[in-house]
Amino acid sequence: MVDASAPVGVFDSGVGGLSVLAEIARLLPNESLLYVADCGNIPYGEKSPEFIRQRCRTVAGFFQEQGVKALVLACNTATVAAAADLREQFPHWPLVGMEPAVKPAAAATRSGVVGVLATTGTLQSAKFAALLDRFATDVQVVTQPCPGLVERIESGDLNSPALRQLLQGYVEPLLAAGCDTIILGCTHYPFLRPLLSQMVPPSVAIIDTGAAVARQLQRLLAERELLATGPARPAEFWTSADPHHLRNILPLLWKKSDLVRSFCR
Repeated sequence: MVDASAPVGVFDSGVGGLSVLAEIARLLPNESLLYVADCGNIPYGEKSPEFIRQRCRTVAGFFQEQGVKALVLACNTATVAAAADLREQFPHWPLVGMEPAVKPAAAATRSGVVGVLATTGTLQSAKFAALLDRFATDVQVVTQPCPGLVERIESGDLNSPALRQLLQGYVEPLLAAGCDTIILGCTHYPFLRPLLSQMVPPSVAIIDTGAAVARQLQRLLAERELLATGPARPAEFWTSADPHHLRNILPLLWKKSDLVRSFCR
């Protein structure tokens, strides 16, 4: 029998999943949360699917040792490469993955043109193509790969002139194409929402999926009577890179935490 007070494991290739972690903490404040950032192997968008699957299996095994009751893959690229594999290997876990918000964006657009900011790996995936076939047959979707954004966010850069120039170069083609809705197709990108809001007209909707992932986790836990009643333990963090880096960046993207440890696997 799984204990409802057991923690939820959240995994990303880096710190981007902290945007999802924040949505989970907001919706489910009684849940204890464990977070693994595979910063030593970022970015996943340039890695092979087999490499990503192996990393996800390794992290999932670690979470199993920690006694988690559910797993959140807070990474679009990892979800594409490994969600099906993990569901097969760990069928007892509620598992929530990420996918670009094509369906809500297609419903929200007034111009009929939707833009997508995402990693190359996500945009080239069969899963993304299937999303377009399923939900975007009546709208035009303009995709924009964004090399370099993840690395800048990982370094704690959310507002430098160089970042502004990089992001502007990715946004301008979407606006020129008439996009009135922009999907943030990477969990890192919500941290750029304040900057992005300065670059697009107020009429342009910016959509990400963090809140939807939190709601799906809530639904799956409720179905299994696994919702915690609290109080939640402080969130715990592991990283496959230098823990000092994650400890320094947490106050910027999450909040201060001293519970940052090395994940050397």
